[in-house]
Amino acid sequence: MKKVILLSLILTIAAATNAQTSDKKWGIGAGLGAYGILDNSSLGLMPELYLSRFISPKLDFMLKGVWGGFNSDLISKNDLGNISFDLRYKLANETKKIRPYLYAGPGFLADNSESGLNFNFGLGSKYYLSPAAALYLDAGYIKGIETIRAGKSVTENFWKATIGVEFDFGKTLDSDMDGVSDKKDKCPDTPPAVAVDANGCPVDTDGDGVADYIDDCPTVAGLTSLKGCPDTDKDGIADKDDACPDIAGIVSLKGCPDSDGDGVTDKDDKCPNTKKGYKVDSSGCPLDQDKDGVIDEEDVCPTVAGPKENKGCPVKEPEKKKEITADQVEIQNIKVTPVHFLSDKSYLTDYSKGILDKLIQTLNSNKSYHTNIFGYADSQGTDSHNYKLSQARIESVVKYLISKGISADRIIHQKAFGETKPVASNKTPEGRLQNRRVEFEIFIMK
Repeated sequence: MKKVILLSLILTIAAATNAQTSDKKWGIGAGLGAYGILDNSSLGLMPELYLSRFISPKLDFMLKGVWGGFNSDLISKNDLGNISFDLRYKLANETKKIRPYLYAGPGFLADNSESGLNFNFGLGSKYYLSPAAALYLDAGYIKGIETIRAGKSVTENFWKATIGVEFDFGKTLDSDMDGVSDKKDKCPDTPPAVAVDANGCPVDTDGDGVADYIDDCPTVAGLTSLKGCPDTDKDGIADKDDACPDIAGIVSLKGCPDSDGDGVTDKDDKCPNTKKGYKVDSSGCPLDQDKDGVIDEEDVCPTVAGPKENKGCPVKEPEKKKEITADQVEIQNIKVTPVHFLSDKSYLTDYSKGILDKLIQTLNSNKSYHTNIFGYADSQGTDSHNYKLSQARIESVVKYLISKGISADRIIHQKAFGETKPVASNKTPEGRLQNRRVEFEIFIMK
């Protein structure tokens, strides 16, 4: 009979392919137990095999088999076999390494001459070395079979203590291959090769809601919109990409401000108050291509150096007129009335303009006519002042003639004499008026 029991146990275990957790439903255990008879000193060591099946987080079913013998006057050696059907009540969840339990259930006990139903119960604990392997230690009581021996009714009851190892193996459904079964996986669609936590969700080291595998800053809490990176100055640019992380700026300048809007950051701008729209160089200062000190935006001649007084354009030297000798001209005997000026003044009065209009008529009557102009002053003031005043009077006359259409190349000679050639006495107002004059000479070029 005991051989039949042992063979049945081996066949049952060989048919098992999974192990006993909520993921792996089946388990196989093997151990060595010390068995003793309660009413005498008999002791035996027996191998133990079992197959267990997960039923719920609290219960497992166990099919257990024992075969061995006692050194006893009452029972021959190697003549005991026992198969039991137990329920194991688990006192800890699957996250613990140490998992104590209680067990109890009916069994079938047989020796060489007797067999019958029995009942056993006990307690124990498993210690998990890995998710699929554990050591176990348990102790229990086996209520034996009742038999007639030497004319008396005898029930042999046993105690036992067993140590062994349990192996859990088999295939677990894990759709996203992250090592967490679908049943426990709160994130069942995790991409391949992504590190996950105990719930099967991608690891988020900094706890910012952005998983490490898509977090550009996995150790520093940041914003979802910036792939998990912080933005201290709240300018929309992650600190790791922000050249000015503590001051809000613009994207095109790597997060740095540009107060004058010239495209150069404030920290690099040597001219931070440039007017809007002005073109600047790399230092943020307005361009000055010709290096004349007048910026291009205000330089009429931006590519040619010139003084500021001339709006950045070079000053053209007046063309020197060729000296005309007396034998090159033919003076015309045309009388032209001189133009007179108020004391210490160079502007033209309406009366003086009327006289010049007559000169213009004369010049227009013959395109060959040219004119020389001579300026004078009275004796009031210094010689230097009077010379400049006589020159200014010539310029007023020339400007008026040109404004009326007389070409500048017909005004051949201009000469200022100051107070050196009076035509009347400077001692009287009338004489001084005569001396404050501009005279004209009409001629034809030969």
